[in-house]
Amino acid sequence: MKSIFRTISLRRQPNRRIFSDTPEETYKFVRDRGLDHAVEREKNLRPLLSIKDLVTSEPSKSLPISVITAQRDSLRVPLRPIEFIRSFPSVFHESLPGGIGVQPHISLTPETLNLDAEEQLVYASEDYKQGLADRLLKLLMINRINKIPLEILDLLKWDLGLPKGYVETMVPEFPDYFRVVKSRLRGCSGELELVCWSKEHAVSMLEKKAKGYTKGSPIAFPMKFSNGFVVDKKMKRWFDDWQKLPYISPYENALHLSATSDESDKWAAAVLHEILNLFVAKKVEKDLVLHLGEFMGLRSRFKRVLHNHPGVFYLSSKLRTHTVVLRDGYKRGVLVEGNQLVTSRNRYMKLMSKAKKESNAVSSRKREDKGKVEGEGEVCEDEAKGEDDDVSGSEVEDERDEDVVDDEEEEDDEGDQDQSLKRGRRNTSPRGGRRSFGSLGSEEKPHTRSRAGKRSLGKSGSQEKPRSGRIKVKLTTEKSS
Repeated sequence: MKSIFRTISLRRQPNRRIFSDTPEETYKFVRDRGLDHAVEREKNLRPLLSIKDLVTSEPSKSLPISVITAQRDSLRVPLRPIEFIRSFPSVFHESLPGGIGVQPHISLTPETLNLDAEEQLVYASEDYKQGLADRLLKLLMINRINKIPLEILDLLKWDLGLPKGYVETMVPEFPDYFRVVKSRLRGCSGELELVCWSKEHAVSMLEKKAKGYTKGSPIAFPMKFSNGFVVDKKMKRWFDDWQKLPYISPYENALHLSATSDESDKWAAAVLHEILNLFVAKKVEKDLVLHLGEFMGLRSRFKRVLHNHPGVFYLSSKLRTHTVVLRDGYKRGVLVEGNQLVTSRNRYMKLMSKAKKESNAVSSRKREDKGKVEGEGEVCEDEAKGEDDDVSGSEVEDERDEDVVDDEEEEDDEGDQDQSLKRGRRNTSPRGGRRSFGSLGSEEKPHTRSRAGKRSLGKSGSQEKPRSGRIKVKLTTEKSS
């Protein structure tokens, strides 16, 4: 039983994978975005429902996080359980019993409890139980020994849509279909055995859809390739010849055929096609179906069929595993024929996405608020900058007024040469410049005057010429005296 958990190591490429064990030459397997999305959208659904079932199994409908952590592997939780639970606040509720922060207890929200009640009604409905019994009956009839171990059914429980405790609840309701018997296999608790062969149910899905079909005549498998998949002439010829071969029902035993013959290949494809039609979502993990094929003696033939017929079966590598998807069971990535259980699971996924939409809305509002704050900050900076420009402009105007006053004072000083000479000696700097003629007690005026002078240089030219000319006049006056 441990072989079911073997991991398949394949070299992954961005868009394509290469398989080499085909009947013809090696070809490139192209990804299908729609079918990949159908697989990936159920990424967290299965562990979430497993935790939900564990919580509802408790009388108090609540349990500590340590219980979930201890069963993390069996629940298939991809993250730390507490992180996974907090990722879906619309599904789970976290609380501290008695206000003591020791271990948080996990319970379900009212919306989740309502969905769980609807799910239990689906399992209890007569239509669903009858359909499930028919699918189990057909699965037992496909197997040549008409028995399947309960351990294998438990592994396929999610894909078959089996309820909790199906051995005690559902199996006894159909005594004419199957029964549980002891198994001779080591480590097997029991087997589900076929009670009576039903000719009415021994009809495959392809036989139902084929019009005017008679036993021994060919039935063409519906084929659809991914966009970008190239089928050369040699491969197309082989597919056409393969489709023309006689159709052998999966409910017939054709193990006498050579495992490498095309007839055996088409019969194995019919068996795998019918098995996938018995599953709820028309898909299953590759390891699980190969494990079932190993019990049926068809493991190698199943592997050959999966690699040889990419137009019938699609192999997705999403969710860190390989999933076999029945192509004609989907249209544009959506399941063609659903049932009550699929509808219930879709409601869970809608509730799960509700929390993501709310978190995205909150983050978008935060970004908008941050943008508004930054915009207001820029406006304030622009206003402050404008005020600074106004202040500096007024300073320049004041300095210009001071220059006019200084010029008038110069004209008055020329009349009195002695006073002009003393004032010129007192205000003449070593650089040949002149300080402000205003109040000598002010310390801001010289700095303001120098800034105004620098600004006026770029506009009205150099201001040193009037000063040097004025000094020359004063020196000439001194000589004449």
